[in-house]
Amino acid sequence: MIDTHAHIYASEFDQDRAQVVARAQQQGISKILLPNIDLESIEPMLATEAAYPDVCRSMMGLHPCYVDANVKETLSIIHRWFAKHPFIAVGEIGIDLYWDKTYRQEQEWAFITQLNWAKEMDLPVVIHTRDSIEETLKLLRQEQDGSLRGVFHCFGGSVEEAKAINDLGFHLGLGGVSTFKNGGMDSVIPQLDMNYVILETDCPYLAPVPHRGKRNEPAYTSLVAQRVAELRGCSLQQVDTLTTHNAQQLFQLF
Repeated sequence: MIDTHAHIYASEFDQDRAQVVARAQQQGISKILLPNIDLESIEPMLATEAAYPDVCRSMMGLHPCYVDANVKETLSIIHRWFAKHPFIAVGEIGIDLYWDKTYRQEQEWAFITQLNWAKEMDLPVVIHTRDSIEETLKLLRQEQDGSLRGVFHCFGGSVEEAKAINDLGFHLGLGGVSTFKNGGMDSVIPQLDMNYVILETDCPYLAPVPHRGKRNEPAYTSLVAQRVAELRGCSLQQVDTLTTHNAQQLFQLF
């Protein structure tokens, strides 16, 4: 099983990171993928990867919530990192219209810029979409030249949105929201194309039931998998095998 989206380099894990990784391995989590957020997250992310090289793999990108008036300078610094270190993806990138629309134009520019990096380097992208699936799909349709691939992380949309995402060749990242009674996913998950599904936690955020509201961690990926299995009427092993294969293929984890 693979947690394809975990911020275990965050300060919330500073007191017990080794135990968090150990618990994940005990639950059968073989890989933990680390998305970058901004300039400040790079050092702790790479330090975490270095501490657990058999488990953790890093991405590089600028999260839309950290796009501001200095976005060109910030992206210039982030782009230089690709020449210094091997990364498995460009991420996490995208559009966020939930918190603040002040820098919407800059967000779109940053998103397209980073999509172009992914094309140039032949890397998948990890996309953050909050209140922005339609806007993101519109930009992706413009930019898709057949080489773009990746995942809409923390997917909580409709069957129709899932199909539109899959039609562009993109995966769906299912996390804690899939276990929420009010998450709206109970009727969606049985209809998803499982060849495009991968698992994630987005820890320390969005812990699945029964830990909702507490700190999330990679070990809880198995709770997401269990809920997906229940909703689809299949075994946990089937969900594990297929989603692990999907993640290995998407991120080239061989």
